[in-house]
Amino acid sequence: MNKNSSNTMALAPNTSNKRETVCIFGTGDFGRALGHKMIQSGYPVVYGSRSTQISNLIPKDAEVLGHAEAAQKAAIIIIAIQRQHYDFLIPLAEVLRGKVLVDISNNLKLNQYPESNAEHLAQLLPGSKVVKAFNTVSAWALQSGTLDASRQVFVCGDDVEAKQMVMNIVRALGLTPLDKGSLLAAQEIENYPLQLFPMWKFPIFLSLGLTAFFFFYCVALDIIYTYIYENNDFSFFIAITIPNRVCPVMALILLALVYLPGIFAAIIQLYRGTKYRRFPDWLDKWMLCRKQLGLIALAFASLHVVFTLVTPMRAFASWRTGKGIISQVLNNKTEPLDHTNAWLSDSYLALGILGFFLFVLLGITSLPSVSNNVNWREFRFVQSKLGYLALILCTAHTLVYGGKWFLSPSAYKWYLPNIYILSLIVPCAVLVVKFVLIFPCVDKPLTQIRQGWERNPKYSK
Repeated sequence: MNKNSSNTMALAPNTSNKRETVCIFGTGDFGRALGHKMIQSGYPVVYGSRSTQISNLIPKDAEVLGHAEAAQKAAIIIIAIQRQHYDFLIPLAEVLRGKVLVDISNNLKLNQYPESNAEHLAQLLPGSKVVKAFNTVSAWALQSGTLDASRQVFVCGDDVEAKQMVMNIVRALGLTPLDKGSLLAAQEIENYPLQLFPMWKFPIFLSLGLTAFFFFYCVALDIIYTYIYENNDFSFFIAITIPNRVCPVMALILLALVYLPGIFAAIIQLYRGTKYRRFPDWLDKWMLCRKQLGLIALAFASLHVVFTLVTPMRAFASWRTGKGIISQVLNNKTEPLDHTNAWLSDSYLALGILGFFLFVLLGITSLPSVSNNVNWREFRFVQSKLGYLALILCTAHTLVYGGKWFLSPSAYKWYLPNIYILSLIVPCAVLVVKFVLIFPCVDKPLTQIRQGWERNPKYSK
C-alpha cells in the first residue's frame, strides 16, 4: 500500500514548478519585449505604470497596475526606465524593501556618471537587492527570438540568492547568464554596449596602416618608377595587380603577428624565471586581440584567392599571352618547357592551397559555436600546432614565389627591396625564434616555469 502510494506520488505532476510573478516598471520598447518573452516562457507578468489603462502595445496576457500595487505582487521587479526617472522609486522604498530589483538601464556615453546606474539605484533603495542584468540584450533581439543576436547576458549583484533568481529567469528565456561578480562590475557591464568593436580597434588600425603603406610602396615601385624610367603606363595595376600583391603580404604578416606575442611571452618568462609576474600592458593587449588579427589575416588571404582566380580574365594577361605566342611565331621557334619554372610554379601553388586550407581551419575553430565543442587540448592543437604549420606553408609559398627576386639587382628599384622580401621579415623571425624555443635545453625550463617552478621565488610575492 505504501509502496504503491509512493509510486503514484512520484508519477504525479509537480505543481511546484509554477513560475513566480515578475513585475516590470516601464512600458517602453524593451519593457514590452521582455514582458512578452517572459509570458512566452510561462512567467505571469504584471506591469507597474503611471497609467493603468490597457494599451494595444502591452502583451495581452499581462496585467497593468499602479507601481505600488504591482510591486506587491512580485518578488522580482525589473526596472525598465532610465536613470533620470529613478526618483519616483523613493516613495516606494517600503514597498520595495526586500525585493529583487533588476536594473537594465544603459547610458548615452561611457562612464557618464561617477557610479553605475545599478549602484545609484542601490543607494536610493538600500533595503532592496539590486541586480544588474539584461542591458546587453536589445528589444529587437527578444522580439526576433534572439536567433540573430548574442544569447549571453551579463549579471552582477551583491546578493547571491537574488542574483541566482535573476539567472534562473535568464535561462528560462533561452539566454545564457554570465556571472560577473558583485555590483562593482555594473560599470563595466553598462559600458559594454557602448563600445564599438573594442577588441577590433588595434587590429583594424594596424591593418589599415600596413595596407596603406604596402599599397603606396607598390604604386611607387610598379607604376611611378616604371613610368619615369621605362615610359610605360601601368596605372591599371591599381585595380588588380597591386591589391593581389598587398593581400597575401598582409595575410602573411598578420598571421605572423598572431604568434609573435607568444614568442615575446616565452622570452620574458625565461628571462624572469617565473610566470607569476604580469606581462607588460602592451603585450597583454596584443595577446587579447590575436583572434581578431587572425580573422583579418584570413580575410586578406581570401581576397588573394579571389584576385588570383580572376587574374587570367584580365586584358593584360590575355595581351601578354598573345604577345608571347606571336613572338614565337615570328621567330619560328617554340620555347621549350622550363621544367625548373614548372616545378616552382606547381610548388608555390600547392603550398598556397595547403596554407589557405589550414588558414580556413584556424578561422573555423575560432568561432564560438565550434570552439565550445572541443576541449582545451584540441583547441590548442589546432590553434598552435596547425597554426604554426600554416605559417610555415604560407612563408614557404612566398619564398618559392618571390625567391627569384631576392638576388636579382633589377628587383631593387630605387634600391628598395621587393614587397615580398619585406613580407618575410616578421614570419621568418617568428619561425626562427620558435625553432630555438623548441630545443630541449630551452623548452624544458620554459615548461617548468609554466608549471609553477620559479628561479627566484621572491618575485612572486
